[in-house]
Amino acid sequence: MAETRDLGATDGPMLIFGGPYGNLQATQALLAAAAALGIPPTRILCNGDVAAYCADPEATVELVRDANIALVMGNCEESLGTDAESCGCGFDKGSSCDILAAQWYAYSVAALGPEAKEWMRRLPRRIAFEMAGRRLLAVHGGVGQINRFVFPATPEADKAAELDQAGTDGVIGGHSGLPFTQILGGRLWHNAGVIGLPANDGTPRVWYSLFRPVDGGIVIERRALDYDHASAARRMREKGLLPPYAEALESGLWPSDDFMPEADRQIRGQPLSPASVFWRH
Repeated sequence: MAETRDLGATDGPMLIFGGPYGNLQATQALLAAAAALGIPPTRILCNGDVAAYCADPEATVELVRDANIALVMGNCEESLGTDAESCGCGFDKGSSCDILAAQWYAYSVAALGPEAKEWMRRLPRRIAFEMAGRRLLAVHGGVGQINRFVFPATPEADKAAELDQAGTDGVIGGHSGLPFTQILGGRLWHNAGVIGLPANDGTPRVWYSLFRPVDGGIVIERRALDYDHASAARRMREKGLLPPYAEALESGLWPSDDFMPEADRQIRGQPLSPASVFWRH
């Protein structure tokens, strides 16, 4: 396993997404969107957690692996790759998410073959690249902790400390499931969200990001992705997975948000909109 993979410099747009979560339908839609945008696999980056809540972990791993995109190791890859006892998501013991995770994690452990698990073990924990003169580092959760939750409402001082640890102009994190962009003293903290589950905003859409180098900086676009969520939910029910996450694919609401800061919990059910941020030099 490599600690950091360096993609070098890119002068074209880059598509970034997180958390396929075993949602084959969403992953197929994401790769189709990338093709429609003319984004080659060399400029697609995923923040990890390819297999998790949804019904098709093995098929989703095969699709992502065969696409030959850049992928950061998530806590799910770290755990599934070694048949660990739990997903290592960082949920409080005994919480709703922790209880629900026991079932989907056991399902994914059983569903994944040895080749998929070996591939997971070889993934890098960090991926670096340059764009428009800026150095960026992609991680799963935090820079030093794979399952650290960094939310929009996480204190700016905590994000600044993470950026200091990274030693880069920006960090692209994942794990929390909520898309957001913050510029802190000229440095960037970005989360593209995930495609495996909705963003707790009351809609079944999922989210990804497009980074575009332009004169004077980088345009960061938050983009919505529609996909066949009904089929994904139906697959979960057919496989006997517990209902709450299948229902989440349809309602757009997570079954529990007790691991989130109160400020982020307060916006539950408020639909997100596509947006863009200009990160100046």
